[in-house]
Amino acid sequence: MDSQDSDFPWHEAEKDLMAGIDSSVPHSARIWNYWLGGKDNYAIDRSTGDRYCEIFPGIVGIARAARIFHTRAVRYLAGERSIHQFLDIGTGLPTANNTHEVAQQTTPHSRVVYVDNDPLVLAHANALLTSTPPGVTDYIEADIREPDAILRAAADTLDFTRPIALMLMGIMGHITDDAHAYSIVGHLLAGLPPGSFLVLRDATNTDTTFGGAQELYNQSGAAPYKLRSPQQIARFFDTLQLIEPGLVTPLEWKPDPGEEPVRVEMACGVGQKK
Repeated sequence: MDSQDSDFPWHEAEKDLMAGIDSSVPHSARIWNYWLGGKDNYAIDRSTGDRYCEIFPGIVGIARAARIFHTRAVRYLAGERSIHQFLDIGTGLPTANNTHEVAQQTTPHSRVVYVDNDPLVLAHANALLTSTPPGVTDYIEADIREPDAILRAAADTLDFTRPIALMLMGIMGHITDDAHAYSIVGHLLAGLPPGSFLVLRDATNTDTTFGGAQELYNQSGAAPYKLRSPQQIARFFDTLQLIEPGLVTPLEWKPDPGEEPVRVEMACGVGQKK
């Protein structure tokens, strides 16, 4: 095992999962983990991540800004909007300030369902399933291309008569066909009750150097990721009421007092279903 944390005390079931992971092909979740300073990555992920940074050093800032937006959005919804249910699709590898941790710090009885189809994320599911005693967390192994299956499984944990926050953080770029991407999000939103929220962020095609780095990444054998324009990303919110400040870059979304937000090549927003 070529991971930086090769001496991690995996359970036997987790070892079986890890044995099925191809460590010769880079993977977006592991590269993202590397950029965030994590240890759940392989040599191929680190070398691909380093080549990406050589072309576009700003990617590390994008990864960190995305995490800040994630934390602020969950805290805002749990605290100011009294949203106590979260459906987080495209979970990625556990890091600091996971959805359930932020939500349950604000509201201990929050219920969170994580969804991913990555064997490495499944191997870490035990870390995601920790919860405050009044709250609940669950993990579903599923693909976002199957929204009906996700909604059915999530109903075992979430109450679909009450508002739910749908978290799509950096995942829609992996659905490279625009019509299919919009259809998936529309299908998921249609299954949520009024008063629910969509929290979405994705990288943008607003920098040619970034685009060149992404093209190199897409040729590496990893699952391709499509950079969209801010206008294309805004379409995901077409049927929703965007919460102020609207569609912005991550650090521009409800910045802390006195903070001078740094713009990065990513668009994000929070919208409510009426």
